Amino acid sequence: MLILGIDTSCDDTAAAVVADGVKILSNIISSQTDFHRKYGGIVPEIASRKHIELIIRVIDEALSKAEVTFDDLDAVAVTNRPGLVGSLLVGVAAAKSIAYCYNLPLLGIHHIEGHIYANFLEHDDIPFPHVCLTVSGGHTLLVYVKEGWQYELLGSTQDDAAGEAYDKVSQYLDLGFPGGPIIDRLAQAGKNVVDLPRPMLNSGDYNFSFSGLKTAVRYFVEQNRKTGSLPVVEDIVASFQKAVVDILVQKTLFAAQSKNVSAVTLTGGVAANSELRQALSEAGEQRNIKVYFPSRVLCTDNAAMIAGIAYHKYQAGERAGLDLNAMASAVLDGI
Repeated sequence: MLILGIDTSCDDTAAAVVADGVKILSNIISSQTDFHRKYGGIVPEIASRKHIELIIRVIDEALSKAEVTFDDLDAVAVTNRPGLVGSLLVGVAAAKSIAYCYNLPLLGIHHIEGHIYANFLEHDDIPFPHVCLTVSGGHTLLVYVKEGWQYELLGSTQDDAAGEAYDKVSQYLDLGFPGGPIIDRLAQAGKNVVDLPRPMLNSGDYNFSFSGLKTAVRYFVEQNRKTGSLPVVEDIVASFQKAVVDILVQKTLFAAQSKNVSAVTLTGGVAANSELRQALSEAGEQRNIKVYFPSRVLCTDNAAMIAGIAYHKYQAGERAGLDLNAMASAVLDGI
């Protein structure tokens, strides 16, 4: 069964063709990073306009690389929630047009559910139930994933998402955008020498907070600039990253042990972070909990994960009408 997936939830224009929910025939992603970098973050109006320019070409490339046509497809799936509403509307309009013109079933997919599914595109031994840490620029969530794609939200960020904190710290230190990969690279040459807080680390629940950590970095830099004792930037970002990773790892393993699961999945843009992947894997091994994470291309926004989970939604009989609309915010189905 062939499904065309489309994702325009933020600033990446993505289309993919996936067979039977697991075989990726194509996965095309057109990044807008260069257009947003000079602003230090994503500008929603620019993002939606670039999606309009790119969407047809990206879909055509996905079909061409998969060596299929619209007539070969069995369904079309699109991210319709949550995200930047202007960006979402472009993908939704394209998907509805294709569904109408080629008489194809249409499925509207929750973006976070796509991320949760990303690991299943590359790992066929993930057990149910398990705990999933979804961590990106817009989300930091711990989700209990049950068989039949049923979910229980365990915890979420109370302010900034982890990826957002990365971007803001990077911007404050004049390192560039996006902050995640820049800080990850610099941190590898630095040392954890700055005593930074770990907000909510021992709160006894599964929630996160990163706003205070971001502010602590700013205060530290301001105070030490005055005294001339500011460490090199590599040490500052290494200390910041260590604090973020400590919080994410401890909270995730706490949730996994509380739920008595044998597996944890990691996904979302920050799942590409090298220190997080290593630290979570090592901590899981010590506790006999297996940790799964996807290849880096499937960590960031992509359409293969949308087409993949759509296969299971299709098999369960789910369909969307041509009145499908974009939603800037939406709870995860089943919660």
